[in-house]
Parts: sequence; C-alpha cells; structure tokens
Amino acid sequence: MAEESSKKYLLGNDAIAHACLESGIDFVSGYPGTPSSEVIDRLRTQKDPWFYLEWSVNEKVAFENALAASWCGLRSIVTMKHVGLNVAADPLMTSSSTGTKGGFVILSADDPFAHSSQNEQDSRMYAKFAQIPCLDPSSVQEAHDFIKSAWELSEKFSLPVLFRPTTRICHSKSDVELGAQTPSTRKGAFEKNPKQYVVVPAHTRVLHVELTKKQEAVAKHLVDAGYNKAEIRGKKLVIAGGISASYVEEILADDISFVKIGAYPIDREWLAGIVAQHEEVLVVEELMPVIEEAVLAASNGVVVHGKLDGTLPHEGEFSTALVAKALAAVGFAENSYPEAPVAAEVPARPAILCPGCLHRSVFYAMKKVFKDGIFPSDIGCYTLGLQLGAVDTTICMGASVTVGSGIAHSVEGAEVVSTIGDSTFLHTGVNGLINAVYNNANQTVIILDNRITAMTGHQPNPNTGMTACGVESPKISLEELARACGVKFVEAVDPYDLTHLLAVLKEAKEKKGVKVIIAKQPCVIMNKRLGIKRNRYVVDSDRCLKCGACIRYGCPALETDENGAARTTSLCTGCGVCADICPAGAIHKGGARS
Repeated sequence: MAEESSKKYLLGNDAIAHACLESGIDFVSGYPGTPSSEVIDRLRTQKDPWFYLEWSVNEKVAFENALAASWCGLRSIVTMKHVGLNVAADPLMTSSSTGTKGGFVILSADDPFAHSSQNEQDSRMYAKFAQIPCLDPSSVQEAHDFIKSAWELSEKFSLPVLFRPTTRICHSKSDVELGAQTPSTRKGAFEKNPKQYVVVPAHTRVLHVELTKKQEAVAKHLVDAGYNKAEIRGKKLVIAGGISASYVEEILADDISFVKIGAYPIDREWLAGIVAQHEEVLVVEELMPVIEEAVLAASNGVVVHGKLDGTLPHEGEFSTALVAKALAAVGFAENSYPEAPVAAEVPARPAILCPGCLHRSVFYAMKKVFKDGIFPSDIGCYTLGLQLGAVDTTICMGASVTVGSGIAHSVEGAEVVSTIGDSTFLHTGVNGLINAVYNNANQTVIILDNRITAMTGHQPNPNTGMTACGVESPKISLEELARACGVKFVEAVDPYDLTHLLAVLKEAKEKKGVKVIIAKQPCVIMNKRLGIKRNRYVVDSDRCLKCGACIRYGCPALETDENGAARTTSLCTGCGVCADICPAGAIHKGGARS
C-alpha cells in the first residue's frame, strides 16, 4: 500500500531518503561519511524494500555500481561526503561522457566549517569540471523536492546529476511536505553499445563533443524549471545559492532585487540580462566563488561584491548575521541584525575517545615501545589519538600506510608506526600495504579492528560479517588479507591485554620490513547497544599511591578524589587496562555494570 501524502518534521537526510522512496528508487549504494550517512541508514530500515541497497567498500566502488545500474535502465543514487567524491572522481569524470539511461544521482554532502572533515571542499567545482548539472538546495524542503526531481533531470539529458546538500541542510530539521511512496517495477537490462560505454580514444572524442552540446540546453532548462529564478525590485541586486539563499531571504529589504541560484550550470544570457538591470551586485555563497565568477563574466562593468573583493570570506559556514554584516558593508542596508556572542563561561568540549575504547590502549602501548616513533594515522575515531600524542599525520582515507612508507624511505632509521581502522583499511588501505611490501618499507602497521565503521554512525563493513540490510555475509579475515599482501609478520592481539600488546610491539620493533598487528576488540558503543556488559573496575584507595599513572592514561572513567587518590566513575566499561597500568595493584574488578 502506497503511503499517503503528509507533512512531517524531519531531519534533512530523512527528507532526502523519503524523496528517494517517492521517486521509485531502484538501486542505492554509498560509503558512510558525515554529513551524508543517514540517507542510506534511513533507507536500509525500509520494510519490504523493492530496491537494492549496499554499503560499498569505498566511494569509487559505490559510484561504479550505481552508474552500472543506470546503464541498465534503473534509477540509482550513490551517496558520500565531499571528500569521498575525490575517491570517486575517476569514474565521475568519464560518466558525463558515457551518459546515463536510468536516472543517476550523485549525492555529495559538503561540510563548510569542516565540522567533521579534513577540508572545506566545494562539490560544485566537480560538477563544473565534469560538465554535469548540480542541484544546490537552500532548505530541507528544497532538498526533498530537488532530489525528487533530480532523476527526471538526469533522464531528460542522459547525464548524471550532482546533488549537493551541506551539513546545515543534512542535519537540520524542518516540516516537510511529503508525497506518497512509489515502489518501482522496473527491470534492469543492459543493452550493448560499445560506442557509448567503451571510452577508447576514438569513442570519447565524439562523446565529448556531444557532452559540450548539451550544456546550453541544460542551463536554459534549469531556469525554465524554476531552479534558478529572479525577482527584480530595485537597482541593487543580491544573488545567492544554497543555504546562503535562506539567510538572505530572511533579512533582505523589499526594494533590493534577489536572484536565487538552485542549480548549475547558470544560463549566461539569462544572468547577463538580469545583472544589466542593476547598478551594484552582492553575491552570497559558501566556499568557492562559483556564482560570483559567473556574475563577473556577465557583469559588463556592473560593480560586483562578494568573496573576490573581500566582502565575504572564502572559508566556513555563513549565517544570517554574517549576511547582514555584508549587506551593511556594501551599503545595501544598515546592520541591525543582533549577533549572539558565545558565553565566556561555556567550557570547551573537545571530542575524546570513549571510556574503554581499544584505540587508547594501543596508543599508550605504541608510545611506550616506540618512544622516538613517527605515527602516521588515518580517518576515523582513532584520529583523536592526536590528543594523546600518538598521531603525527592525517590526510585522507588510507593515507597512513602510504605516508608511513614515504617517511620510512626518507628518514634513515625512522621508527614508523602507522595506525588505520578496519573499515578504512578495506576502503583504501590495502593498496598502500601492497605497495609498502613491494617496495620494502620499514614500518609497523596497526589495524585498529573494532568490527564496525564507528565514527560515521556504526555502519557495517566487510569485516563485520553482515551487509547494510542485515544479511549475513562472509567476514573478511584481516590476518589472511595482510598475509596475501605479502606481509610475513602478522599478529592479532587483544588491546585490553596490555602485557601481550606490549610484547608484540617490542617483537615488531626488532624486525625489518612491513609488520602488521591487528588489535581486535569490538567498539564499546556497539557492545552497549547489544547489551554486552563487563564488570566495572574499582580503586582500593588504601593501596593507591596517588602516583597518577592511571590518570595520565587519559580514560574519562578515571578521576581523583578530594584526597588525590584515583577512583573510577560510572563511565567505566570494564576494559581493565588501568589495572595493568597501576604499579601498586590498587585497581581490580568490582561489581557488575548496571
């Protein structure tokens, strides 16, 4: 039974997922990454799904799966965060030439201000580079509506469509007008057409010409379809796109013209005609000056303000207060919008590893054994090892092993210890390990195996033993995989057994070449959700030396009392590492956890 139309208060990503259901989606793939993860998380809870869904091992794999589904006539979507689009860039740049058959949507969620990312990348630049349409919603409702129409746009022009929500769209909530779910009855079928799908030079030269020819028609359609629209109200003009358009609409005076850009490419003739009616223009957009450069090209002497003249920053998220300040700076309005200062007494709350997290004990042991070590790391919860002095580099997914190899070959006698999570290792770490073995890099690689993709919301991966839909699947053996890559020294350890962990690290230190240690312990949050309990540890205050050894370990479940003696709190998960650290044997198992 199809779900009736309704209005619901939804998270942006939930609204996007619902739009997929309304559009009769056939194929869903992706790799988890904040702020995009909840889209697939929501879709995989659908009862009696008519569509195929998977968490793929990385974004390139996910992209190619979804593109192939489109070639088979199915409506497909691939989801990722903005840096994941870098991983998928190779097939992206060719998919615009091969084109699509069934509608194909690429959801790339950008993260201005880098709330949970290593950079502030603007996915609109990829759309321009690949010559494909890009939809840039300004509200949760628009996110729902735009993605619902994205498949029609893709099918009209036989092109992939990039959909670019930002963190403020993905993770905000709003009332959303929803339509009825429309289960698909499509059947996939692949029609051979080598001239379209085999991009040898002779074919791709022709395909590139056809791609270029589509651009003008796409740009005009985006105006005709209402993605890009203008209100002429005076001689001053504000042009805005994405979430910034909502900030502008909130405070813009009635006598100032407004152009809202919701999609790219922008029709040059249309834009030039609008700009020509005005004396001065302010362009408001987050991150790169994509709209601003188009406006400057169409300005014909009209004064243009924005990022390039310093009116607005290139970095970070915008806000209504920031827009009000920019309007005042160019004389479009007085700045009467109140800024709410951050209260001075609010303490900083930096992210920290959970009590009982396996990563903490591994970092502690690494620093004990490799006192002069260099510690390349990777993308995941364990990046928080930075606070423990156990992370020296982090660039992108899978880079710990390769950066470690580069350092090992560059610094004579360097003791390199690279850390990488199980999901990240399977994402892009395997090739780096093969390369390290092939080129005989002298480093120790520690795979932090918590059996889940933790930082992005505990999604399963090939090491978990189940698919995104909860179906049991073969569990990848990281030990066998490491050996298959040519590693001779492969050891699995329990990071809660500190004595054994230290011994294995010391053994690895004495050997040359690539050594792999797999630290295995399920994520403590997953254990809690599954109801797995361990006895809490307690401190015998009479035996406590007040030496601070356990406190320096850094576990949030340890603190000192009014007399300076250590004690555990209700946060204790029962890992027992602190008991191994205590030189007086003052820490021991207590009662069961509540």
